[in-house]
Order: sequence, then structure tokens, then C-alpha cells
Amino acid sequence: MDFKDQIKQLGDRIVRLKDSIQTEEATKTALILPFINALGYDVFDPHEVSPEFISDIGTKKGEKVDYAILKEGQPIILMECKHHNQSLTLHDNQLLRYFHVTKARFGVLTNGVIYRFYTDLIEPNKMDQKPFLEINLTDMREVHFEELKKFHKSYFDVDSILSTASELKYMGELKPLIVQEMSEPSDTLVRYLAKQVYQGQINAKWFDYFKALIKKGFQQIVTDQITDRLKSALTKEEQQEIPGSVATVADPVVEAKKDPIIVTTAEELEAFYIVRAILRSTINGERIYHRDAQTYFAILLDDNNRKPLCRLYMNSQKKYIAFLDEARKEIKHEIQSLNDIYNFTEHLQKSLAMMDTK
Repeated sequence: MDFKDQIKQLGDRIVRLKDSIQTEEATKTALILPFINALGYDVFDPHEVSPEFISDIGTKKGEKVDYAILKEGQPIILMECKHHNQSLTLHDNQLLRYFHVTKARFGVLTNGVIYRFYTDLIEPNKMDQKPFLEINLTDMREVHFEELKKFHKSYFDVDSILSTASELKYMGELKPLIVQEMSEPSDTLVRYLAKQVYQGQINAKWFDYFKALIKKGFQQIVTDQITDRLKSALTKEEQQEIPGSVATVADPVVEAKKDPIIVTTAEELEAFYIVRAILRSTINGERIYHRDAQTYFAILLDDNNRKPLCRLYMNSQKKYIAFLDEARKEIKHEIQSLNDIYNFTEHLQKSLAMMDTK
């Protein structure tokens, strides 16, 4: 089993076990030690993994950090653990104090589900307050596997990790800001962009106009990028199906007769991820799929069209989320924004229970 499969298996294990884990010690045993083992370190060898690691600090004697991963007798990674339901905070944390008195260049704060990786990018030998990398083992992206693999015993190299740590740190902080600006443009951004295209005074009326226009523009940009990628992929597939074929300009008359292309919007994808996040505590998120149609966007269990968890109608002025009742009759509920989906958590759970028995 390769590294990626091991981490995926560990993510499935977390979903399966976490609700039955009651204590911090149980979190360490059931979730965190398997993670350390997946990184290639022998959790039963104190020369590699030292539990309750002690490094006296000034007048403070006997303070412990939960685990230290060692190389040639020296700590290279310090790890502080919390219960899986506990929030992660560095306030009064041993990691901050231990970091500058050991040779370790990396600190990890974890609750067994989320792992936050820290180093000293801002001030040498003083651990940053913000992590340069945060990973949720139950929601892994491709980039996460690549970055996490750098901490594996076989590939561990301080310089290699630090070379990308700064980019990861600031990109991690920028992406939520960019997403926020795209979903709800700030006053500063609206005024800046409006001034680039409109020379008059930006009064309240024009401000509201441009804010709506900019928000719509962001959505169209994402939609256009998705459409371009779909067209590119379809073109490549068509050319591969006919060896030696030469791409020709489509007959506009024939093209007009084709069914319109179904475009999955960024808003629909965001809705899908919200639904998957809501249900992830109950089932493995990989069992939840989506399919787009002309009139609605379906979210399905096990990619089965007969097991719809919900349907979203997002292509008109009014937006709806719909569920099937026990008679398989569709019931629609109007929503004002994607955030309203969270108000239908019980509906989603009920729908899942109904579809998972079929």
C-alpha cells in the first residue's frame, strides 16, 4: 500500500471511530499514533518516537510535549495532541516554549483529525503563531498528499520543506480572503474596480450596482474557466477516438442542433461541498457524488441516480433545495443563499437514512 492509500485509509478510520473516542489518550492511541506510523516512524521505538518528551526550560522542570520524533537522538518534530473534539489553540502551549530550546524545526498541533504544522518563518528560533500548513485527514486534497509526504521518514529534508513553507503559509491565508471577496466583495474592492471603468461619482446607488456586477463577474469567470476546461477535454477525447483525425471547424448549422452544454457553476460545486461536509460525520464523504442536469443539480449517494440526497435549483432568480419524501414526491424549499443549506441538516440526514437502506 502506497503512502497516499495509507492516508486515505486513515481518514476513513477517523470517520468510523471518532464518535466512540472519549478521551485525549484514546485519541492518541486510535488516531495519532497510526498517523505517525504512516509517516514511516516506529512508534514502539523510543529512539524514533519519544512519548511525553521532556526538555527542561529555565526554572520550569519536567514539562512534557506529547511526542517528539527523533533523528540521531535529536528531536526533529515536536507534536502536541488534543482530544478530537477540542479546538486547536497555541495559547499557553508547550510547543511555543519547547521550540526554541530544541533543535526541532517543526511543531505539530493536532486533535487527530486536523494537523497544523508550524516553523519559524517570521523570527528565527521562535515558532510562528500561524501554521504554514493545515491538513484535515478526512478532507484531503492532492496538494496535501504531496506536502505531507515530505514529512515521511524516507523523504524528510528540512530544506525541502522550508523551501515551500512560506508559499504554503501565505497562500493558505490568501485563499480564504480571495474566496470571501468573490462571494461578497468588500467595499474597498468594489470602489477600486468601479473606479477603473466608471468616471462618475460612486454614490450609494452606483456602489450597489457595481457590487452586484462584480459578484456576478466573479461567478462568470469561474464558469468560463470550467467551460473552457470541459471543451478542451472533450476535444482531446474526440481526437483520441479517431486516430489520425484532423480537427475541423464545426458546421454552425449542425452545431446549433446539438443539445446545449450543461455547465456546472462554482456556486453549485460549493453547495455540493457544503452538503458533503454536513453528512461527512455520518458516512464516508467519498460516497457522495453530484450530477448536473439542465434544470437541477443533483447530489447523490453512491453515484446512484435513484438515491438523490437532494436537488438544487440554482439557475433562476429564486433558488431552491429539494428533497424526496417517502412517496418519492419532490418537496422544494426556497433558499436565499448557500448558507441556508445548513438549515436543512435534519432533512439531509433523513434523506441519507432513507436512501442508504435501498
